[in-house]
Amino acid sequence: MSGLINALAIFAVVVLVIVRQFRAQRISADRRWWILPAVLGFIALREPGLIDAHHQAEAILLLGAELLIGLATGAGWAWTTRIWAAPDGSVWGKGTRASVAVWIVGIGLRVGLFGIGALLGVDQDATAMVLLALAATLLIRSGTLVWRSRSLHPASPRGAAYGDGVPQAPWKERV
Repeated sequence: MSGLINALAIFAVVVLVIVRQFRAQRISADRRWWILPAVLGFIALREPGLIDAHHQAEAILLLGAELLIGLATGAGWAWTTRIWAAPDGSVWGKGTRASVAVWIVGIGLRVGLFGIGALLGVDQDATAMVLLALAATLLIRSGTLVWRSRSLHPASPRGAAYGDGVPQAPWKERV
């Protein structure tokens, strides 16, 4: 694909992810939460030119910093997401204003990294770097939300307990 099409596709995915975080969404604790980040990471690692051959050390440092920013953004996004349990036991989440701040800071830091790379003369494959960082962000966010959702209603290994089936008011976690 051309660079413009890649940039538009990445922009569309990021906008979709950001917009969707402000709608209440059910948090699924199934075992497939890691598939999308794994696919994005695989696509990013297949791209040629992830590491500049003429500036390998600088390119690896920039890639490492990009991944760290992605991990921090994912963790910040997950911890600023308000989660709650519905009366039926399902767990829901919705982004907060703090989530917007996390995204703005993360995007600003990434733009700064690309500027540093340009100043150092490192040939950066923006598509691969952004996809890899987005994969790290989504992996940490999804994993943290699944972990947090399990803390709301831990599964009973012995089956039903006394009081199961008795309706209770939904519990909401404050952020």
